[in-house]
Amino acid sequence: MPQLLLIDDDPVVVPAQVKKAFGDVRIATTGAEGVEQVRSSPPDVILLDLRLPDATGIEVFERIREIDARIPVVFITGAKTADTAIEAMKLGAFNYLHKPLDLAQLQATVNEAFEVARRMRAEVVLAETGQDADEADGAIFGGCRAMLDVYKAIGRVAAQDVTVLITGESGTGKELVARAIYQHSGRAKAPFLALNCAAIPENLLESELFGHEKGAFTGADRRRIGKFEQCRGGTLLLDEIGDMPLGLQAKILRVLQEKTFERVGGNETIHADVRIIASTHRDLKARAQEDRFRPDLYYRLGVFTLHLPPLRDRGDDLALLVRHYLRRFSHELGREVNEVSPEALATMRAYPWPGNIRELQSVLKQALLQASGRTLLPAFLPDLEADGASTPPPSLRRGGAGGLLDAPALEQFIDGELGAGASDLYSATHALVDKLLFTRVLAHTGGNQRDAAKLLGISRQTMRVRLRALGLVVTSSVENNDDG
Repeated sequence: MPQLLLIDDDPVVVPAQVKKAFGDVRIATTGAEGVEQVRSSPPDVILLDLRLPDATGIEVFERIREIDARIPVVFITGAKTADTAIEAMKLGAFNYLHKPLDLAQLQATVNEAFEVARRMRAEVVLAETGQDADEADGAIFGGCRAMLDVYKAIGRVAAQDVTVLITGESGTGKELVARAIYQHSGRAKAPFLALNCAAIPENLLESELFGHEKGAFTGADRRRIGKFEQCRGGTLLLDEIGDMPLGLQAKILRVLQEKTFERVGGNETIHADVRIIASTHRDLKARAQEDRFRPDLYYRLGVFTLHLPPLRDRGDDLALLVRHYLRRFSHELGREVNEVSPEALATMRAYPWPGNIRELQSVLKQALLQASGRTLLPAFLPDLEADGASTPPPSLRRGGAGGLLDAPALEQFIDGELGAGASDLYSATHALVDKLLFTRVLAHTGGNQRDAAKLLGISRQTMRVRLRALGLVVTSSVENNDDG
């Protein structure tokens, strides 16, 4: 549950409004008390009054930033003019609100701040080559030569306050590498923000980056602070910069060259104290030759270029990654699968993984939702075709002209359970068979449980109980329940 700290000397009105919007809220009535709470137990987001009995809001804000600059701070003010709040925004505050507080605006602003806080406080990214990395969620790890070169490159460039360009296919972990550079840099206590340049329309992307003034365009009913100001003193990842429109590329080039920018619709020059890391799966040199990317920006970004290898070129790292994600996703999905059969691993080794680690994660989640017992078998995997096309898995592969259960798959399952010292093999095997049987029958009836129960020769009540036990949910089709 995200933690919200309110620093305000109003004993009644503001706390009541904030509690109405968010329920459980920590409260400090002086600047000193608020700073102490931040030091002893940092919250996720802070609401800070500009006028406090023992200090100004700006003074308290600066002390909070010395403790942890990643905590989003939203100022609240009763003044009709917002000069002081705007000054705070220039110093890196997240936003400001006027009293009396509008509950809808308060909820929207704080929820946005919670999301920013969640991203800023992502788990530390580690670079490991040994088995200890298996337990690190969100870690970069692997022992192939290409990944060892990546770790060395991170070590060389992290402390140098220069622009970094990270290249590699989609799904290779470019954002994780960017976070590792940030967390080993001198800006590690300041914010880290990531923005996907391919996911936002051009007219909105400029505002996301640089912010806008009130009235800058239709719908701009208030000033918005962009990522460059939110990230003051920190690191900004421009993900998929190869898809950034040419017009915006010129403005990014100016930021890199002059360290200044203006908000959309404004004429105030703002200093940009931000380290830029860019990433792309595109060939920027080729796009520059095709006039689809500015050559001068390409040269500016490529001061230090770091390339991530695709998963198919990482050799034995695949087995390490499979076991790591198998344990992680088993815990998340409530499964007890902790081993992978040699046959399943061989199937995955033969696949080219066009979607890289992101696709591997998806495949393993699909497999775990189909799995029974403690061992991941080939029968639980989606169809991994040599051309890189994968299809969702059936509950268990069916084979033979008669459409019977694939006997070798059942034998693999039973052998795997025996090897793992199973204590309830009868139930596990029947659950596997029932999952296929119920799925096929319900698919045949279009999800009609009454007709399915009739075909199975059981009561609808028995069927409902069994479906819950198997973790199956009936919609227009039959799906696995993630909580199963």
